Amino acid sequence: MALGPRLELRQGQSLVITPQLQQAIKLLQLSNVELEAYVESELEKNPLLAREEGSAEPVNDGDAPEPAAAERELDAMTASAAAADMDSRPDDVSPGERATGDGHEESAAGPIDWSKASKGGSFEDIDSLDGSRAKDKTLSEHLHDQLAVAGLDGPARAIACVLIDGVDEGGYLRIDLEEMCERLGCAMALALTTLTALQGFEPTGVFARDVRECLGLQLKEKNRLDPAMEALLDNLQLLAKRDMPTLRAACGVDDEDLLDMIAELKALTPRPGAAFGAEPISTMAPDVFVREAPGGLWRVELNSDTLPRVLVDQRYYAQVSGGARTDQEKAFVADCLSSANWLVKSLDQRAKTILKVASEIVRQQDGFLAFGVEALRPLNLKTVADAISMHESTVSRVTSNKSISTPRGVFEMKFFFTASIASSIGGEAHSAESVRNKIRKLIDAEASEAQVHSDDRIVDILKEAGVDIARRTVAKYREAMRIPSSMERRRLLRHA
Repeated sequence: MALGPRLELRQGQSLVITPQLQQAIKLLQLSNVELEAYVESELEKNPLLAREEGSAEPVNDGDAPEPAAAERELDAMTASAAAADMDSRPDDVSPGERATGDGHEESAAGPIDWSKASKGGSFEDIDSLDGSRAKDKTLSEHLHDQLAVAGLDGPARAIACVLIDGVDEGGYLRIDLEEMCERLGCAMALALTTLTALQGFEPTGVFARDVRECLGLQLKEKNRLDPAMEALLDNLQLLAKRDMPTLRAACGVDDEDLLDMIAELKALTPRPGAAFGAEPISTMAPDVFVREAPGGLWRVELNSDTLPRVLVDQRYYAQVSGGARTDQEKAFVADCLSSANWLVKSLDQRAKTILKVASEIVRQQDGFLAFGVEALRPLNLKTVADAISMHESTVSRVTSNKSISTPRGVFEMKFFFTASIASSIGGEAHSAESVRNKIRKLIDAEASEAQVHSDDRIVDILKEAGVDIARRTVAKYREAMRIPSSMERRRLLRHA
């Protein structure tokens, strides 16, 4: 066979993502703050773009049109880009690493400056905090990373997201649990169980409600929370006043033991979250409003305040296009016009897509809006995508960095996606949290050593009730609820 150059004519099909479509895909996953900054930069670069004066009426679900050709084209393009951009999928995160800092030694009998505790770090070295900050990750991001692998599902995961949002920069929980339970419609027992699980996150001491609880969590991890140390934590005000005789009597120890206990206390971190970079405090403006309508329905509308409204200045275009003389000037004006038209079209399509996805989420999770977190249904991206005839990757991008304001509070769109457990007798799947509640009730009902259920027995009971669940899943849920094994429960009941 002879080798040599030759000409061939081939015909084929390929999918090419143009710069304009790349822009439209990018706009889908931007938050309202990021979108405002992007539009502002485009206004500076493109002289044919102008900000529309006046506010428009909110777009509601009744105004949403049928999918247009541009929407179908954008959806197809986002599907082709899904393999190359998996970062937009919910919960696709990895655990972060704990940042720590070293302090210098201080005498146990030295004075403790409790006023410096608010600056973070340990009591031994408050001033070394600046060198130990983890600038690349905030405390909230670090906690969400751990939540992704904590095994909390359904309502417990939803409550955990709310609790994480209520943690301040120091790691303390600043949410009133009773108020949160009333707003979410959940039981206080579930909230406390979830909080207990979150208090096992790193750094140790996060989710504490006061200094005593924060230090107690750290001592408990070191297995040093004995009765004498608990008495010391109960009398921190005496320690601040340096009232050693009264403190020694309260703890029931001698001078040497008291100094050792104070040294242990000073080595702890009163603000565990301060080792992480602080994120700027900003009010989260919701992208979508959900309001109750007559007849038990829900009205879904976009927040017009978060939608940048721009238009093409046709008058200025006519002026500059008429004055263009060279080919370079004409090409520049034509490019500006094309870019401006595409941006206006992309912003409009983005708003309609967000509204469509949000309306379907509200339709799927109307039980949560009416009855609270216990009524969250199992939901995933594919269910929403199939219902509105979009690709799963499009829904993933839309739900990234977007929030919904409901009568029960403001939640990220990802909040409404929960895991499911199949039914063993057919029918609708069970939410993971409802299964956890069944497991908890079975164990709470154990009144004697003979009534203790093993994990295998719990699996059999749940399958009889129509829940198809594996033994390892039961063990994972039990451990996440801090419930000991059947052998340990028998031992506790035996000595009760």
